[in-house]
Amino acid sequence: MQTPFPEGFLWGGAVAANQCEGAYNSYGKGLSTQDVMPQGIAGPLTEEPTENNLKLIGIDFYHRYKEDVKLFAEMGFKVFRTSIAWSRIYPNGDDLTPNEQGLQFYDDLFDECLKYGIEPLVTLSHYETPLHLAKEYDGWVNRKLIGFYERYVTTVFNRYKDKVKYWLTFNEINSILEAPFMSGGIYTPKEKLSKQDLYQAVHHELVASALAVKLGHEIMPGAQIGCMVLSMPTYPLTPNPDDVIACMESEHKNDFFADVHARGEYPNYMKRYFRDHGIEIHFEPGDAELLKNTVDFISFSYYVSICETGDPEKRIAGKGNLLGGVPNPHLEASEWGWQIDPQGLRYVLNRFYDRYQKPLFIVENGLGAVDQLTDDGNGGKTVQDDYRIKYLNDHLVQVGEAILDGVEVMGYTTWGCIDIVSASTAEMKKRYGFIYVDRNNDGTGTLARYKKKSFDWYKEVIGTNGATLE
Repeated sequence: MQTPFPEGFLWGGAVAANQCEGAYNSYGKGLSTQDVMPQGIAGPLTEEPTENNLKLIGIDFYHRYKEDVKLFAEMGFKVFRTSIAWSRIYPNGDDLTPNEQGLQFYDDLFDECLKYGIEPLVTLSHYETPLHLAKEYDGWVNRKLIGFYERYVTTVFNRYKDKVKYWLTFNEINSILEAPFMSGGIYTPKEKLSKQDLYQAVHHELVASALAVKLGHEIMPGAQIGCMVLSMPTYPLTPNPDDVIACMESEHKNDFFADVHARGEYPNYMKRYFRDHGIEIHFEPGDAELLKNTVDFISFSYYVSICETGDPEKRIAGKGNLLGGVPNPHLEASEWGWQIDPQGLRYVLNRFYDRYQKPLFIVENGLGAVDQLTDDGNGGKTVQDDYRIKYLNDHLVQVGEAILDGVEVMGYTTWGCIDIVSASTAEMKKRYGFIYVDRNNDGTGTLARYKKKSFDWYKEVIGTNGATLE
């Protein structure tokens, strides 16, 4: 059977250090913002880590990574996306010297991946700013974080330059607009944070990201360094021109981040937004030049699409959508209220490629659902997750359509390829993986791993380079 997926397509899966590793205060690691977020995005912060925070143990990937990477290899992964916990390398974030135990852990993890021919795809900052930087400096509001980040990325680039070819600077960088603490380590409560401070923090992140691209290309000439955004394709709720303009303005807020990464300068529509809202972004000498260090590829997460309207009476926030929006009356939703729109992935791939003419990498896509562990009939256990297979199949079919449209797609990594603690709700029961991990919301469980039905399905998809998709 023919397949639209090119030879060398990077099939794989993705996790984040803070959602899987555990060992939160061991082996020289400092605390991160995630260690005081026991209820995820919406819940209150705690002063210190508390036992009800499932991320403190995660799925104990720190101690079990060899077992897990072996399972990824059995599925045929070509790439494994993970992140480096910044506070595992620089425990406070502003330390002068790195933590050797932390550096060694990632050496060992990347070596294990490479042993099986799996390329690591590494996110430098994935929702876990060192807690000290949040409390002491107010996170990315403070320009000093650029220097701390520069020290950190220089250290890891030099350490792993012969092991890691693919890098991402910040995870879902545009999510700072809705989740300033989780995304940007900003300790000022969101309701007290001015637009001026928020967008100045964005500027600091964009400069730091461009600086990482510059350093990465100098230290690792063969590396490919990308940005990573939360993609949220937006449709007008009706053909009313007011809805179309509201849709355009909504997309501008997110396009801004990839536009700067890909084009190296602030777009004019954002300059108007800043004027209209009395925002003056302070550029230090050299910032504009630094921004010209553009990324090699655009990577993004895709879970949902949203609608927008200019009618305030129709503005009902969609449940579960991090970036807000209005529910689409034509789409069904997952158990967590995320609307399911496979064609939205084809749409966003075409849109990004038309806009940037750079290779694209889908680094998160998946279905969070409640899974039931059952007997597999051979004395073992499994999960009959046909709903996950359907979701992933339908989205991958649309990736194939986008490739036929002429879009250059580098690869696809499913989110939470092994069950991990949810970022949005900090639950275990919201599962994404091909591998079931025996851990429950109350913290009980053996942490044993079990292959779900989707494990063999994905293995077959990868083995045939997508020819088995229906």
